[in-house]
Amino acid sequence: MKKRNKYLTLSGLEPLVVSPESNFINIGERTNVTGSRKFLRLIKEDNYDEALSVARDQVEGGAQILDVNMDEGMLDGEFAMTKFLNLIASEPDIARIPLMIDSSKWDIIEAGLQVVQGKCVVNSISLKEGETEFIRQAKLVMRYGAAVIVMAFDEVGQADTYKRRIEICKRSYDILVHQVYFPPQDIIFDPNIFPVATGMDEHRLNALDFFNATKWICENLPYANVSGGVSNVSFSFRGNNVVREAINSAFLYHAIQHGMNLGIVNPTMLEVYDEIPKDLLEHVENVLFDKSNDATDRLLDFAETVKGNKKEDVTKILEWRNEPLQDRITHSLVKGIDAFIIEDVEEARLASAKPIEVIERHLMVGMNVVGDLFGSGKMFLPQVVKSARVMKKAVAYLQPFIEAEKDGKQEFAGKILMATVKGDVHDIGKNIVSVVLGCNNYEIIDLGVMVPPEKIIDAAIKENVDVIGLSGLITPSLDEMVYLSKAMKKENLTIPLIIGGATTSKAHTSIKIAPNYEHTVVHINDASRAVTVVGNLLQKDNQIYKDQIRVEYDKFRVQFLSRSKRKEYISIEDARKNKYQINWKTTEIVKPNQLGIQIIDDFDVRKLEAFIDWSPFFRSWDLHGKYPDILKDDIVGTQALELFKDAQNLLKRIFEEQLLKAKAVFGLFPANSVNDDDIEVTMSPRAQSRGHNDEQTYTFLTLRQQLKKREGIPNHALADFIAPKDLGIQDYIGSFCVTTGFGTQELAQQFEADNDDYNSIMIKALADRLAEAFAEYLHKEVRTKHWCYAQNEDLTNDELIKETYKGIRPAPGYPACPDHLEKATIWALLDVEKNIGVKLTENLAMWPAASVSGYYFGNSEAKYFGLGKIAKDQLKMYAKRRKISEEIANKWLNPNLAET
Repeated sequence: MKKRNKYLTLSGLEPLVVSPESNFINIGERTNVTGSRKFLRLIKEDNYDEALSVARDQVEGGAQILDVNMDEGMLDGEFAMTKFLNLIASEPDIARIPLMIDSSKWDIIEAGLQVVQGKCVVNSISLKEGETEFIRQAKLVMRYGAAVIVMAFDEVGQADTYKRRIEICKRSYDILVHQVYFPPQDIIFDPNIFPVATGMDEHRLNALDFFNATKWICENLPYANVSGGVSNVSFSFRGNNVVREAINSAFLYHAIQHGMNLGIVNPTMLEVYDEIPKDLLEHVENVLFDKSNDATDRLLDFAETVKGNKKEDVTKILEWRNEPLQDRITHSLVKGIDAFIIEDVEEARLASAKPIEVIERHLMVGMNVVGDLFGSGKMFLPQVVKSARVMKKAVAYLQPFIEAEKDGKQEFAGKILMATVKGDVHDIGKNIVSVVLGCNNYEIIDLGVMVPPEKIIDAAIKENVDVIGLSGLITPSLDEMVYLSKAMKKENLTIPLIIGGATTSKAHTSIKIAPNYEHTVVHINDASRAVTVVGNLLQKDNQIYKDQIRVEYDKFRVQFLSRSKRKEYISIEDARKNKYQINWKTTEIVKPNQLGIQIIDDFDVRKLEAFIDWSPFFRSWDLHGKYPDILKDDIVGTQALELFKDAQNLLKRIFEEQLLKAKAVFGLFPANSVNDDDIEVTMSPRAQSRGHNDEQTYTFLTLRQQLKKREGIPNHALADFIAPKDLGIQDYIGSFCVTTGFGTQELAQQFEADNDDYNSIMIKALADRLAEAFAEYLHKEVRTKHWCYAQNEDLTNDELIKETYKGIRPAPGYPACPDHLEKATIWALLDVEKNIGVKLTENLAMWPAASVSGYYFGNSEAKYFGLGKIAKDQLKMYAKRRKISEEIANKWLNPNLAET
């Protein structure tokens, strides 16, 4: 009997044999909800007829295998996969080719395996969860008669070097072939295609390592195949189709030469290899094979010359390069183009007596234009930050020449010290202000985050700064600013003090800070005001301006306090009598499906994209409007759209390169309200993660509104939404902490090291949005699956953002519960730091900063409210319950106290 060759053989209604004589096998990617917004929309809308037309287009377009993925947080993935595959089976023109069942969830893969026709491919399994689970899944794949893609991923993480790729693939192959007895020809390795030309040294070998690993697999793992997602390699050039198509095509050509025989490719994003312009091809291949240290820089510079989607546009795009030198430098700064700035700066240096003159003349002329356009509303904050990136690149180039001169010293308009105060980790706003001021020729001394008062004062004196800028987000930061103002007075300083940050206000600055420091204290509420305020403070004849600020703030303080005193407050006893009443005999109380603590480690951050609320993202960049309407706004629409595209590009990198790590811990527990305003939480020994043998109780302290309300309007406290213990009715509560912040700081520092403040700020802003999205996602999962009090919920993302769901998730430090000390109780209850690594600073800010924590209330009558100010009697009781002094209590509640 003739011996059969061991070739990968798949089938739909027709067979597909992958042999050495076969051409490259193209896998169609558009029936993947994570890769096609159109396909996702069709599946969400239950429009499966049109979704089938997408599959048909892929087949007619030359796809030889059809990739089907239903991984999306708002979908029932098992149902969608089963329904779609069943529908494909009834369409012979689609079902004739093999299918790839693609999911990160094994249950969805298995649901597909149970209904698919022919011999399919499973995408994917890996050693990520250890050998036991790897073997279990591999045996099931073999039992269902499928081939399998094996990712180069193990318990440590994703393979990102040549050595790691071959080690993981060899280990996986040995287990599959020698322990599971999996047919080696049915193994398809994906050694991870990562983007090239990212600007980071650790990514320089991304393509070359893939080529070499592919060749090694073909030579050392008999009969195994190699696949990959080709479009990943060019993500750095999203928006520049000419370069992107060239990179994809050249990479695919060389990957095939090294042995890759299957791959997910979008044919519309491929140039014919032989038709790639020779100069562009040379730059691309220099990057792919890491032929020089500056290969990436050269490709980036060249890419600017072909930035249009059509090659014939190049001449028109580069017309500005024929302008005089100063105009070219100004154009680069205004437009945020850094491709030619080194070339132009060098020309300016050679024509100048001293290198410092290039900064003082050419660059500052351009930055003055930027400042004028920004001040007049013709440029917006994201554009200014991009301008700063170009400026920093130019200055970094000039710095060695300036140092060599020794006597050259740049003349700054002033020196500004910037710091986020002690215990606070948030710095996006501070960094934006620093960039804007830097663009206006101010020297910035940035002390970073969590800076104690003594360090700020020491640095201010040592550096002889002209202005001190303080930033803070959480309410305890306000007291740190008060402490600093007192310390500055004690040190007899005369330096103007600028206050900014989300929690700060003109009211707090004028009432709590300004009276402590007899010199200038001024609050700014956005970056655009910083330049004007600092400019006025540092002008020669500035005393009139400083006196005006003092008079304005004194007047504001008097008016504010008089308004506050007109409000009427009731005693805490009367407020409790007027509490919100729930009929506990008739209200529905649902027992959670699973009580106790659950940990989510290494969550797939891609699932969060659909849950992102983009409106706050634009606000963080001083672009105000509601998403998506802001993208069409007459004033800021163009800039908002450009910012959004940049955010999408970086977000894609976050997803594809797994740049950020997401984790969560949450718990559901028996609970009852006690003593009117407290919530007693019970944890059984079985539910604890710390091995206690006894049942433990924890107490959440809530605060009650004391403003006198009109007839029939209650004084709320969060405890009102939990059944009182003395009624003998068991109720429940949840608490949680999620984070998407691991990796953010390192990425931001890498961008800053490359003088790229724009992406440094962008990565933090996106991490914050993902953290909020994770909180929204997890709350939905809790409502519908874990607690299951809203299992039939079917809300859109807009409805989630508007909080139209049943139940609430208030957070310590926010209006309903401004007591930051409650975070400490959540950390103790969930053992947050041990379970997911999120820490609390001394002022109870969460680190990493892109983290969210809070409670879950499930009662249908639970609703959000603002506590407002409270009176002295409740402050005393609160301090007593906390076993702390009233002064310390005041710190954690500030500024929610009524004036007395």
